[in-house]
Amino acid sequence: MNLLRRIQARLGFFRSAGTRYHLWYYRNLIWDTTSWSGVKTLKSPVDMWNYQEILYSLKPSLVIEFGTRYGGSALFFAAVMRQIGNRFKLLSVDIDAETVSEQTRRDPDIEVLIMSSLEAKVGERITALRSEYAGPVFVILDSDHSKAHVLAEMKTLRPFLVPGDYLVVEDANINGHPVLPSHGPGPFEAVQEYFQQYPEDYRYDSAREAKFGFTFATRGFLIRR
Repeated sequence: MNLLRRIQARLGFFRSAGTRYHLWYYRNLIWDTTSWSGVKTLKSPVDMWNYQEILYSLKPSLVIEFGTRYGGSALFFAAVMRQIGNRFKLLSVDIDAETVSEQTRRDPDIEVLIMSSLEAKVGERITALRSEYAGPVFVILDSDHSKAHVLAEMKTLRPFLVPGDYLVVEDANINGHPVLPSHGPGPFEAVQEYFQQYPEDYRYDSAREAKFGFTFATRGFLIRR
């Protein structure tokens, strides 16, 4: 029993260490100082490393990003995809044209749509791109972080994603998972609600989530069944 307690204590220490680092990283706004090729990304570097591993394994033909902001992550995804070497397109959607960097706008492999991710035109464009770029799809949701909006995005994507496609729901760490406990229902709760309504659509990629000890996409690494 003493050995068992020591093992449990050690596991508990590592779990709490990851949480402590997560809280330190977030509260000190380190995520607001990260960049790719000089353009802000507003993400965790360990998540970015996970994403490039997913992209290399999945080798998608289409990458969809809801939430461009400055465009650093779009540039990162495009650079990784070019390194993989397969033909691809990256569709990035945001409501704010002013913050998107010129570097992102000029990238020949990135298409930026300035509109809400919930507009019908976004679905129409995804349909057209899926036809033109046949193959797997990688999607990341990182726009409005309210529960209602993220849930609506997931429902919007439902008819467009097929088995094997990969979906990441970013910033599911807010509302106490473990940061910003006073935020209110957000992406984490949207994923919970979605699974209640469509329990067979996705499976959790728990190994991905746990790989580096902390993630901004808490319970948000999802593989379409």
